[in-house]
Amino acid sequence: MAGDPKVGGRGFGAVEVVDALSDLIKKTPNASLRKRYLVTGGSGFIGSAVVKALVERGDIVRSFDNNWRGLASNLDEVRKDIELFEGDIRDPNAVTKAVKGVDVVMHLACVNGTGYFYTNPDLVLDVAVKGMVNVLDACNAKNVGDLVFMSSSEVYQTPKVVPTDETAELSIPDATNPRYSYAGGKIISELMALNYGRAGFEKVRIVRPHNVYGPNMGWEHVVPQFIMRMNELAANTSGVIQFPIQGSGKETRSFAYISDMVDGFLRVSDSGEHLGIYHVGSRDEITVETLAKRIGRCFSRDVEIVPGDLMKGGTPRRCPEIAKVEKLGYTPKVSLDEGLALTAEWYLANADLAPKSQGHEREKNTSRIRNEQQPSR
Repeated sequence: MAGDPKVGGRGFGAVEVVDALSDLIKKTPNASLRKRYLVTGGSGFIGSAVVKALVERGDIVRSFDNNWRGLASNLDEVRKDIELFEGDIRDPNAVTKAVKGVDVVMHLACVNGTGYFYTNPDLVLDVAVKGMVNVLDACNAKNVGDLVFMSSSEVYQTPKVVPTDETAELSIPDATNPRYSYAGGKIISELMALNYGRAGFEKVRIVRPHNVYGPNMGWEHVVPQFIMRMNELAANTSGVIQFPIQGSGKETRSFAYISDMVDGFLRVSDSGEHLGIYHVGSRDEITVETLAKRIGRCFSRDVEIVPGDLMKGGTPRRCPEIAKVEKLGYTPKVSLDEGLALTAEWYLANADLAPKSQGHEREKNTSRIRNEQQPSR
């Protein structure tokens, strides 16, 4: 049943949720100095990295996820040290049970992946909006006054100024384009968090990450897609790799390695101001063409891009101004070349895990989550 918590693989009933968390507190050194965290989306790419970082520094952690895109196995190395709570973020009963007994809620649960934005925009919005409503209601019901929300750089769409700071206007340029379902859900969630947070919370912070990447980030993102296609082309061609892409290749992004993202996120959680909004990312703005060529280096091959059509709604340029989070001590440490090498190494070693068809994988995942929408009792 959704909403069934587990500690170290053992199941608990709802009445025992706080006792389970108390057991973890007793086992944690200097627990009186640490807070109790709930991480929604805790088995996802960023969520699991946040969970591990919290455990590593000695905090008390409960992970909440339904594991339909994230994987419970992402938390195997810390499973004995955390509480696993399986549930759907759209289920108010499950969310309320999960929030009970914690000090801080880190809300990361969402449906990410550009393919889902175009093919399942209603689901993307459903998870975003109902999820935030449930988190806010649960925090109020259980007297949790500390919330950190993971938003997205997608909220800007095409910013007028690049590098872009946190004061730039948010934009949905075309409500009929399903591409903007993700950005719309994030904007709605930010508005709710900030405005409910003015009166009902002691501390609310918002993080807008910019193009986070790293090992095991999923298969429907530009970096793993480029790596896997480059691997196939490198194995089946000689000479300069002719590499097809969407767009002209002059579009830009600024990539942040997962460990840097987590460092910035925790700095905002620990030291960010109430109602503060912070970018976490890198100022290293590169073109998509340059990204392809740097990934080609991982295979010791030269690359020549083959431009194609850019999907409607794609952003031509993205790079964050990070001065605000730098004041909290944040500095990106992993260079793009180093991070790409580490990421490529993981994907090549785990190529057997790749879905045979990403469209089929989306369809299977979507069918599953649509069939699990009924709230738990």
